[in-house]
Amino acid sequence: MLNLILIVVLIFLVTIGLVFVIDKFLPQKVKPVLVLVFGLLSIFLGYKIYQSVNAPIEFNKVRQERFSQVIAKLKDIRDSQEAYKVVNGKYANDFNSLVQFIDTASFTITQQRDSSFMRFDKVYQIELQKDTIVVDTLGFIQIRDSLFKDSERYKSMMNVPYAQNNEKFEMKADIIDKSGYKAPVFEAKVKKDVVLYDQPEDLRARENAHQSVEEVNGTEIKVGSLTDVSTNGNWPPIYDRKNN
Repeated sequence: MLNLILIVVLIFLVTIGLVFVIDKFLPQKVKPVLVLVFGLLSIFLGYKIYQSVNAPIEFNKVRQERFSQVIAKLKDIRDSQEAYKVVNGKYANDFNSLVQFIDTASFTITQQRDSSFMRFDKVYQIELQKDTIVVDTLGFIQIRDSLFKDSERYKSMMNVPYAQNNEKFEMKADIIDKSGYKAPVFEAKVKKDVVLYDQPEDLRARENAHQSVEEVNGTEIKVGSLTDVSTNGNWPPIYDRKNN
C-alpha cells in the first residue's frame, strides 16, 4: 500500500510539472496534441493503479471460493477413508476401491449391555457369579446412506474443482511405524497452482509462500499425512466454519 501511495504522489507531481512546462515553453499549436497524449496517458496510468489495487482483492475472492470447494471434497475423502478404516482396518490406496466400498459396504450397529452368569468354582466347590459384557447386533446401515444420504457426490470426489485439465487429487495410503505400533495413514492433496491456474503469477507465488495460522500454508491443499498419524487438513478453521 505504501508503494501505491508513493506512485500516486509521483504521478501527481510529474503531471503538475509537465503542465507547467507545456504552458510556459511550448508553442500554442502543440499544446492540444500534448494535452490529448497526456490525457490518454493519465487514463492508462489510472487503469494500472486500479488494477494494482483491485487485483489482490479479486484474487482473494477467487481463492476463498475455490479453496472452499476443494476442501469440501477433501472432507468427503477423509470421511470415506475413516469409514473404510473402521471396516477394513486400513485406508484405501486408490479412489476406485474407495468408491466401490461406499457403494457396497455397511456399518454394523451394535449395542453393549452388562450381563452375568453362574460358573461352578472347582476350588471352592460352589457356584459363583461372573460378570460379562454382551454385544448385541442390532442391524446394519449402508455406508453410502450414513455419509452421503441421497447424494452421489462421492463418485466424483476424486475430481479437483476448477482444474483446467481434469486433474484428480493425489491420494496414497500406507502403514508406518510409530514407536513400535503399525499405524495406517493416508494423504490426499492437490497443488494450489492447479486450482488457481488462471490467476496472476505474482499473486500465486505469494500464495504458495504463505506461512500463517490464518492461511492454507505451503504449495498444496491436503488432508491426512504419510508421516504422522493424523487425518487433519492443512487449512485454517475459517474453512471449517464455512462448510458446516
